[in-house]
Amino acid sequence: MSHPVINYDKCKSHFVCIQVCPMGVYTKKDGKPFVANPSACIDCKACEIQCPEQAIKVVED
Repeated sequence: MSHPVINYDKCKSHFVCIQVCPMGVYTKKDGKPFVANPSACIDCKACEIQCPEQAIKVVED
């Protein structure tokens, strides 16, 4: 099973991940994207590919 990990040192809160995720894995929390539903990840890597800061990595459990 895969899930995304956000590198907050790189993240500039563009929220592209929230927009492109087809499964609603992300939400906003404290002004930043947050992985709210990691088990919903289908490993499509849309968030990883489209993040303008390359701040997301989809990893295996």
